Amino acid sequence: MLEAGTRAPEIALNDKDGNEIRLSDFAGKKVIVYFYPKDNTPGCSRQACAFKNAYSEYEELGIPVIGISKDSEASHIKFADKYELPFILLSDPELKAIKDYDVWQEKKMYGKVSMGVVRTTYLIDKNGVIEKVWKRAKPDTNADDILAYLKN
Repeated sequence: MLEAGTRAPEIALNDKDGNEIRLSDFAGKKVIVYFYPKDNTPGCSRQACAFKNAYSEYEELGIPVIGISKDSEASHIKFADKYELPFILLSDPELKAIKDYDVWQEKKMYGKVSMGVVRTTYLIDKNGVIEKVWKRAKPDTNADDILAYLKN
Protein backbone atom coordinates (compact mmCIF):
# COMPACT_ATOMS: atom_id res chain seq x y z
CA MET A 1 0.00 0.00 0.00
CA LEU A 2 1.07 3.55 -0.53
CA GLU A 3 2.53 5.30 2.51
CA ALA A 4 2.02 8.75 4.03
CA GLY A 5 4.27 11.29 2.35
CA THR A 6 3.76 9.77 -1.11
CA ARG A 7 2.26 11.88 -3.90
CA ALA A 8 -1.27 10.58 -4.48
CA PRO A 9 -1.65 9.12 -7.98
CA GLU A 10 -4.16 10.93 -10.18
CA ILE A 11 -7.59 9.37 -10.28
CA ALA A 12 -9.83 9.78 -13.34
CA LEU A 13 -12.93 7.59 -13.04
CA ASN A 14 -16.65 7.87 -13.68
CA ASP A 15 -19.11 8.44 -10.88
CA LYS A 16 -22.44 6.63 -10.73
CA ASP A 17 -23.93 9.17 -13.16
CA GLY A 18 -21.20 8.72 -15.78
CA ASN A 19 -19.37 11.99 -15.01
CA GLU A 20 -15.59 11.79 -14.98
CA ILE A 21 -14.22 12.81 -11.59
CA ARG A 22 -10.52 13.53 -11.16
CA LEU A 23 -8.58 13.79 -7.92
CA SER A 24 -7.06 16.99 -9.33
CA ASP A 25 -10.59 18.50 -9.34
CA PHE A 26 -10.14 18.81 -5.57
CA ALA A 27 -6.74 20.55 -5.62
CA GLY A 28 -6.39 22.84 -2.60
CA LYS A 29 -8.66 20.66 -0.42
CA LYS A 30 -8.07 17.66 1.76
CA VAL A 31 -9.89 14.61 0.37
CA ILE A 32 -10.88 11.23 1.80
CA VAL A 33 -10.49 8.42 -0.74
CA TYR A 34 -11.63 5.04 0.50
CA PHE A 35 -11.37 1.77 -1.40
CA TYR A 36 -13.83 -1.00 -0.61
CA PRO A 37 -14.43 -4.50 -2.00
CA LYS A 38 -18.05 -4.59 -3.19
CA ASP A 39 -21.36 -2.72 -3.15
CA ASN A 40 -24.18 -4.16 -1.03
CA THR A 41 -22.05 -6.53 1.02
CA PRO A 42 -22.43 -6.36 4.81
CA GLY A 43 -19.08 -4.72 5.66
CA CYS A 44 -19.11 -2.33 2.72
CA SER A 45 -22.69 -1.29 3.45
CA ARG A 46 -21.83 -0.61 7.11
CA GLN A 47 -18.77 1.41 6.09
CA ALA A 48 -20.76 3.47 3.55
CA CYS A 49 -23.48 4.15 6.13
CA ALA A 50 -20.87 5.22 8.68
CA PHE A 51 -19.53 7.75 6.15
CA LYS A 52 -23.11 8.84 5.45
CA ASN A 53 -23.78 9.35 9.17
CA ALA A 54 -20.58 11.41 9.56
CA TYR A 55 -20.97 13.24 6.25
CA SER A 56 -22.24 16.54 7.70
CA GLU A 57 -19.08 16.74 9.83
CA TYR A 58 -16.93 16.14 6.75
CA GLU A 59 -18.87 18.89 4.94
CA GLU A 60 -18.26 21.30 7.84
CA LEU A 61 -14.54 20.55 7.55
CA GLY A 62 -14.72 21.07 3.77
CA ILE A 63 -13.45 17.55 3.07
CA PRO A 64 -15.01 15.57 0.21
CA VAL A 65 -15.48 11.81 0.62
CA ILE A 66 -14.90 9.52 -2.37
CA GLY A 67 -15.60 5.77 -2.31
CA ILE A 68 -14.05 3.56 -4.99
CA SER A 69 -14.74 -0.06 -5.89
CA LYS A 70 -14.59 -2.16 -9.04
CA ASP A 71 -18.40 -2.22 -9.24
CA SER A 72 -20.20 -0.77 -12.25
CA GLU A 73 -21.87 2.64 -12.40
CA ALA A 74 -25.25 0.85 -12.38
CA SER A 75 -24.31 -1.02 -9.21
CA HIS A 76 -23.23 2.26 -7.60
CA ILE A 77 -26.59 3.86 -8.48
CA LYS A 78 -28.46 1.05 -6.70
CA PHE A 79 -26.06 1.13 -3.73
CA ALA A 80 -26.26 4.92 -3.34
CA ASP A 81 -30.05 4.92 -3.70
CA LYS A 82 -30.58 2.04 -1.27
CA TYR A 83 -28.54 3.71 1.50
CA GLU A 84 -29.10 7.37 0.48
CA LEU A 85 -25.36 7.95 0.19
CA PRO A 86 -24.52 11.66 -0.17
CA PHE A 87 -20.90 11.30 -1.26
CA ILE A 88 -19.13 10.40 -4.51
CA LEU A 89 -18.84 6.76 -5.60
CA LEU A 90 -16.41 6.02 -8.41
CA SER A 91 -16.44 2.94 -10.61
CA ASP A 92 -13.09 1.27 -11.34
CA PRO A 93 -13.88 -1.97 -13.23
CA GLU A 94 -10.47 -1.93 -14.93
CA LEU A 95 -8.73 -1.62 -11.53
CA LYS A 96 -6.77 1.48 -12.61
CA ALA A 97 -6.92 3.47 -9.34
CA ILE A 98 -7.24 0.28 -7.30
CA LYS A 99 -3.84 -0.88 -8.60
CA ASP A 100 -2.29 2.62 -8.57
CA TYR A 101 -3.13 2.85 -4.86
CA ASP A 102 -1.85 -0.70 -4.28
CA VAL A 103 -5.04 -2.03 -2.71
CA TRP A 104 -5.45 -4.99 -5.15
CA GLN A 105 -3.84 -7.72 -3.13
CA GLU A 106 -3.94 -11.37 -2.25
CA LYS A 107 -6.65 -12.13 0.28
CA LYS A 108 -7.34 -15.29 2.24
CA MET A 109 -10.85 -16.27 3.29
CA TYR A 110 -11.86 -19.67 4.63
CA GLY A 111 -8.56 -21.11 3.42
CA LYS A 112 -9.12 -19.88 -0.13
CA VAL A 113 -6.62 -17.45 -1.67
CA SER A 114 -7.81 -14.90 -4.22
CA MET A 115 -7.07 -11.37 -5.40
CA GLY A 116 -9.30 -8.57 -4.23
CA VAL A 117 -9.58 -5.03 -2.89
CA VAL A 118 -8.18 -4.61 0.61
CA ARG A 119 -10.35 -2.08 2.46
CA THR A 120 -8.07 0.97 2.72
CA THR A 121 -8.65 4.69 3.30
CA TYR A 122 -6.34 7.51 2.29
CA LEU A 123 -6.43 11.09 3.55
CA ILE A 124 -4.92 13.24 0.83
CA ASP A 125 -3.73 16.72 1.77
CA LYS A 126 -4.29 20.03 -0.02
CA ASN A 127 -1.12 19.52 -2.07
CA GLY A 128 -2.05 16.07 -3.34
CA VAL A 129 0.20 14.18 -0.93
CA ILE A 130 -1.02 11.24 1.15
CA GLU A 131 -1.24 12.53 4.73
CA LYS A 132 -2.48 9.37 6.47
CA VAL A 133 -3.38 5.78 5.57
CA TRP A 134 -5.86 3.52 7.34
CA LYS A 135 -4.80 0.02 6.25
CA ARG A 136 -7.37 -2.75 6.52
CA ALA A 137 -9.85 -0.14 7.73
CA LYS A 138 -12.63 -1.34 9.98
CA PRO A 139 -16.04 -0.76 8.35
CA ASP A 140 -17.84 0.30 11.52
CA THR A 141 -15.24 2.75 12.85
CA ASN A 142 -13.32 4.04 9.82
CA ALA A 143 -15.35 7.24 9.32
CA ASP A 144 -15.16 8.16 13.01
CA ASP A 145 -11.46 7.24 13.26
CA ILE A 146 -10.73 9.72 10.47
CA LEU A 147 -12.81 12.45 12.12
CA ALA A 148 -10.96 11.89 15.41
CA TYR A 149 -7.64 12.23 13.56
CA LEU A 150 -8.78 15.41 11.78
CA LYS A 151 -10.01 17.04 14.98
CA ASN A 152 -6.73 16.43 16.88
